[in-house]
Amino acid sequence: MQTLTNGKEEEVDTDAESMEEEAEFNWQDYMEETGATAAPHTNFKHVEVSLQSSFQPGMKLEVANKGSPDTYWVATIITTCGQLLLLRFSGYAEDRKADFWCDVMTAELHPVGWCAQNDKSLMPPEAIKEKYSNWTEFLVQDLTGSRTAPANLLEGPLRGKNTVDLIIQGSLLELRDVSDPSRYWPVRVIHNVGGRLRLRYAGLSDDHQAEDTWLFYLDVRLRPLGWAQENHLSMEPPTEFQSLKCAPDWQQALEEAQRDGQTCPLPLEVFKDQVDLPKHAFTLAMKLEMVSPWDRLCICPVSVTKVYNENYFQVTLDDLSADAKPRSVLCHADSPGIVPIQWCLKNGVSLERPRGYEGQDFDWADYLKYSGTEAAPDACFPDTWQKRVFTKDTWLETVNPEQPAEICVAQITQVRGRLLWLRLEGVAKQFSETIVDVESMDIFPVGWCEANSYPLTPPLKPVFLKQRKIAVVQPEKQLAPAHPVQTPPVNYCQPAPNDAANGRYCCSKVFVNHRCFSGPYLNKGRITELPQAVGPGRCTLVLKELLTMLINAAYKPGRVLKELQELEEPSWDCQEETLKAKYKGKTYRSSIRIVRLAELIPDFCRKVCLKLQCCPNLISPVLVPEKCPESCFVQTKTKYTYYYRKKRKLSKPLLGEDNAGGDAVKAKRRRKKRKSIFVQKKRRSSAVEYTHADSPQESNDEDEDEGASRSGSEATSSEPRDEFTDVSSVEATGSRQRCSTTLRRPDNDDVTSSQEAPEGRRRSARQLLSKYQPSKGQDVQEEEQLVLDKNPLEWSVQEVVHFISSTDCASLANMFQEQDIDGQAMLLLTLPTVQECMDLKLGPAIKLCHHIERVKVAFYRQYAN
Repeated sequence: MQTLTNGKEEEVDTDAESMEEEAEFNWQDYMEETGATAAPHTNFKHVEVSLQSSFQPGMKLEVANKGSPDTYWVATIITTCGQLLLLRFSGYAEDRKADFWCDVMTAELHPVGWCAQNDKSLMPPEAIKEKYSNWTEFLVQDLTGSRTAPANLLEGPLRGKNTVDLIIQGSLLELRDVSDPSRYWPVRVIHNVGGRLRLRYAGLSDDHQAEDTWLFYLDVRLRPLGWAQENHLSMEPPTEFQSLKCAPDWQQALEEAQRDGQTCPLPLEVFKDQVDLPKHAFTLAMKLEMVSPWDRLCICPVSVTKVYNENYFQVTLDDLSADAKPRSVLCHADSPGIVPIQWCLKNGVSLERPRGYEGQDFDWADYLKYSGTEAAPDACFPDTWQKRVFTKDTWLETVNPEQPAEICVAQITQVRGRLLWLRLEGVAKQFSETIVDVESMDIFPVGWCEANSYPLTPPLKPVFLKQRKIAVVQPEKQLAPAHPVQTPPVNYCQPAPNDAANGRYCCSKVFVNHRCFSGPYLNKGRITELPQAVGPGRCTLVLKELLTMLINAAYKPGRVLKELQELEEPSWDCQEETLKAKYKGKTYRSSIRIVRLAELIPDFCRKVCLKLQCCPNLISPVLVPEKCPESCFVQTKTKYTYYYRKKRKLSKPLLGEDNAGGDAVKAKRRRKKRKSIFVQKKRRSSAVEYTHADSPQESNDEDEDEGASRSGSEATSSEPRDEFTDVSSVEATGSRQRCSTTLRRPDNDDVTSSQEAPEGRRRSARQLLSKYQPSKGQDVQEEEQLVLDKNPLEWSVQEVVHFISSTDCASLANMFQEQDIDGQAMLLLTLPTVQECMDLKLGPAIKLCHHIERVKVAFYRQYAN
């Protein structure tokens, strides 16, 4: 193993005995060590649906006007992101410039019709007030055929919750009998794990936990309470449980369940994504093939023995033996695991012969002739499964068929049509293989258990090599723990509490306030790409995800990881989590103490921000408005460019003059002076000239890895040299640029210093710059005095494309169109961002940045004040 001590790596051979078992299973580590690949999460449609918001695009609601809080107007939901809604007021049609986000938990939102019931005024926004003469007629047309947002999702205890979170412990539903489609019985939700429900029949107590049923909430067997009565179906307990109680006791349990269901009804929105069963075309005595429900590795011939109605039919396992006992199962057209005859033959899979079949080799033609039956036509089998593309040797999580409460790590060993062969890890060998349908709701994507705080059965064998080298971030002179942490035994009957519990160990969203000052450690460009919020969920999971995002957004992830490791408060109730940072091909690991309680999150977030020297509101449980209360917009990263960087050794003078070292120091001082001039001049309205800086910015990029010393002109270069100022959330940033641009007055000393600068490795970059830099005697005032007709902060995507098209970079205009880059986004572009996101070489990237910098200069001159 590798440890970092005082910033240097040391090799430590790790004993095999210390590698026996990890503290907990981690998918990322497992896949890195084994080279495994996760199955695409888009193949798990039931999980994708469960993550959707209860609010749907197109829903209408009434929203308070910003300019006039006492008036309201109708808005349409454009899209959703957790509890955030993107809304557009009616009347804007397809114009998205006035779209706005609001938080369901804090904004004043009401269902359509609320204003009429409460004598409130409906009034269009001022910007479109004159667009229509008759707004009443417009609203009638706009609302005709539309769907209003449900009132219970806009107010009360269900406000802002996702569909899955509406199902809470104690909720009541009706469950269809496993063998009779006309029989239902109430069930009570014991646990809700990301939509996978542990259900207990009404009338059964905790003594009958073994009889609990696990189903995903989208399963067609589940219906809302009262559904059976409305459809004239019977309410009877399952046949196998009837002997446990007498008839009056069952009747009493039914009445209690119905009474409880009326007191706290389950919102009907829970069933909005449940698919209606299609009509089947099966008839009596039809033959087909089916994955055996009694032996998960066998595919057997079965026959249709009963047709209940247009939705359900019964199939029975073919058994020709004298002592045959019929084994039947209820099916519908979309039942997983049913396929037409000859499917096994076409897919090279072995078909189990019917018990008692006398022939040596099973042949469907002979068998149909012998039994006098017909095959179910291919039209009876829907082909919706073809939209899900699984591949061999990918990994997922799956329910253990022998123990439905257990979810295991599994590998796809074979894919044949709509069937997957899985090998389950961590279970006994005789139960380790199974066949599942691609549309099964018992398979889940990698990471599903961790996301829902549910135990996952890991592989039995250790996943790490005998001698593994890891770079671990540790405090100075502190060694890694000698013994691994032991994993506590897993109790599958008592799964970890999930988010629905809303206890003190769960929190709501924690926001990333993109407009706030990011400090010297974090790259502002990467911060703006982060999601606006993380959560809700368990505090440790939410904060771990948040800190991981901050680490990845850092200039030097290892440096931020070390800073976070030193974050500790004795009074906090903490839990240690291992975080990783990757930098220049190296992996750094560190144990970070993360608070476990929701009430500690505000203090924890603030301490993290102070540790990283950024705005205290950068990460916060509170969404900060456009103007931060800390007034962090006046901060710039310029003040960090001296003491944050590491000093480099100066190389020896090329010609050996005595004053060479003095010239290097003077050049350094002159650069510092120019930085102070830059900060002051951004606040002036007088004309400034624009030219390229002669000293490119170099990333420090781990001094230990670079043995060659730098030239004198690079003595103070370091990675977070972001010389920018925040004006209306726009940064003119030059972070990590090798050929940066800056604003300054022409200075003869500067020209001299640039001429005296050593040539070295920077010459090629300077030669490229010289293509776009005017000669000494040339007057550049006319080119640089760009006059803007409109504030670039308000430019639309089309206006940005028009500007780029008017320059010599017109061929790149389509990239701005494709990536929807408007004025605000354009002003955030820097050389590294342009090179990375637009895949441009250095020359064209510098040319494009030259024009962008012209806009920035004009912006500062015309609009910054």
